[in-house]
Amino acid sequence: MLGAIAGDIIGSMREKRNHVLYRLGKMVPFTDNALKREIDHTKREDFELFGGYNNFTDDSVMTLAVADAIMNHKPYGKTIKDYGRRFPNRGYGGRFRKWLKSDDMEAYNSYGNGSAMRVSPVGFAFDTLEEVLAEAKASAEVTHNHPQGVEGAQAVAAAVFMARTGESKEAIRDYLSETFEYPLADTIEDIRPTYKFDATCEGSVPESIIAFLDSNDFEHAVRLAVSLGGDADTQAAIAGSIAQAYYKQIPANIVDRCKAVLGTELWQLVEDFQEAYKVKY
Repeated sequence: MLGAIAGDIIGSMREKRNHVLYRLGKMVPFTDNALKREIDHTKREDFELFGGYNNFTDDSVMTLAVADAIMNHKPYGKTIKDYGRRFPNRGYGGRFRKWLKSDDMEAYNSYGNGSAMRVSPVGFAFDTLEEVLAEAKASAEVTHNHPQGVEGAQAVAAAVFMARTGESKEAIRDYLSETFEYPLADTIEDIRPTYKFDATCEGSVPESIIAFLDSNDFEHAVRLAVSLGGDADTQAAIAGSIAQAYYKQIPANIVDRCKAVLGTELWQLVEDFQEAYKVKY
């Protein structure tokens, strides 16, 4: 799951800016030269990984919650709510914030990418694809019980599991395309010019998976995901989680920065999970 956290921290400095530009683009014609230059500037791979205010967001908090629930046999819903309340103001969506504040545990039929951003521990912790799909569904539907929300979580967890167990990129592409009908034939170069901010599973998960499929190594996967100019922290978290499982190596400078940003308590949870499930990084 460290790959998801690293992607989140790296993408965190871009996500808010991308969202603002997207909203401006809905008010100002896309052909406006100044706005177009700003948008084009965000769609680059050659950015400084830690060149701004990098921090962990809701993606990391929820990933850690799912990991804790798995390791310590806790219910997903209660653990997710507990972590959200322990770490407020981390960029949660509006409906999720309402759910956190409420004592009601009922899901709210979301199809946002929150289910996919937090699911990577499932792909690392379970031993069969059938178990992974079932647990991904269970982790998603406590909040994201819309079919697209469930499928987003299952697709990412399945990709992590297949990458972890030695499947090829083509096998991963074929399985996800056939099982979830995700359009995975295009490349990031094809998608990037016209891609716009989208926080739904349907509009962000396939593109995040393609960032992994097009990558040469862990860092490249994260850079490609961020370069889409979309929901950067979440898309980098998704691409990073699959890339960790596949490449089994995260650069030391990225690991060190994650450790510093998370702090002692949360980093200990990362290490405990990685050790318990023999996850390489």
